[in-house]
Amino acid sequence: MPNKASDTFTLKNSNGVEVSFTAHGGRLVSLKVPSAKGDIDDVLVGYDTVGESLKGDLYYGALCGRYANRIVKGHLILDGQELQLDVNNGPNHLHGGNDGFNQRIWDVEETQKEGCTSAFRLSLISPDGDQKYPGECKVTVIYSLNDSNEFKIEYEAETTKPTVINLTSHPYFNLSGDLNNKVTNHLLTLNAEQFTPIDPEVETCNGEIADVKGTPMDFTNEKPISEAVTSSFEQIKMVDGLDHNFVVKNGGKDVIKAAVVKDPVSGRSLEVYTDQPGLQVYTGNHFDGSEKGKGGAPIDKYCGVALETQIFPNSPNHDNYPNAVLRPGEKYKHTCIYKFGF
Repeated sequence: MPNKASDTFTLKNSNGVEVSFTAHGGRLVSLKVPSAKGDIDDVLVGYDTVGESLKGDLYYGALCGRYANRIVKGHLILDGQELQLDVNNGPNHLHGGNDGFNQRIWDVEETQKEGCTSAFRLSLISPDGDQKYPGECKVTVIYSLNDSNEFKIEYEAETTKPTVINLTSHPYFNLSGDLNNKVTNHLLTLNAEQFTPIDPEVETCNGEIADVKGTPMDFTNEKPISEAVTSSFEQIKMVDGLDHNFVVKNGGKDVIKAAVVKDPVSGRSLEVYTDQPGLQVYTGNHFDGSEKGKGGAPIDKYCGVALETQIFPNSPNHDNYPNAVLRPGEKYKHTCIYKFGF
């Protein structure tokens, strides 16, 4: 029997970590993690109920594709063929357009994975022409959890025609477990000496790669997020916080550590590992308190931080950016691990 949008599934380990998600968008709706004192709190920005989640922000915790992040004007040329995708984010295409994978009902089945306490396989078939992308695309995502407190997301995809692909997950973390606390006091370290600046004319990346050294974008040494988002640096002011892709040093090959986030109050930490070349760091700049989140708290600016492992934004339009083209006979693979400490 096909899954319903509201069907909810939970992964658990022996340390009190629990990850719950829905079939709708593969959406992570709850992620419970102990604190240093043993208090278990939900560290995801979101809503109290699944019903609210289905009606609320469509990206919270969801799987995004076919192409996560932005493509300028939704336009690209693939093997000489001009493609025009949906424009749904100002002048640009974002997260698959008007009907992205975040709004699909995924097929979900429990599975076994060696070394894991629980695991689920999510699958989806995106037909040829879906979202105006060429090729039938078969997508599989494995969610798994182990007793090392590693929540792993493993993506695979195949296509019948040349297409572009960039899958990611979009959870917003607040390691305090309380939406009344902003993440500006969280300490962030990034394994990134470069980032891809936002061009104000196109409202996303234009092919440039810049060094972080000497700018507020430098997180090579641990520092509070507040030091960046309160700065007068042009890149920060442009989007009122962080919404930038960072170039993972030595990324794009093996699974390596890309980021560490710590909440000094609760003692919780989050390490992000990936084999992708980029990491989008977004501090929820558009949150304005108009929505009520978990515990009835307003979802305000900077109440969560997203750490999205990915290929660079607008990669299909820039040869110096990582390749985003998937061809028949090839397999897209992508691993992201969120590891929790407490």
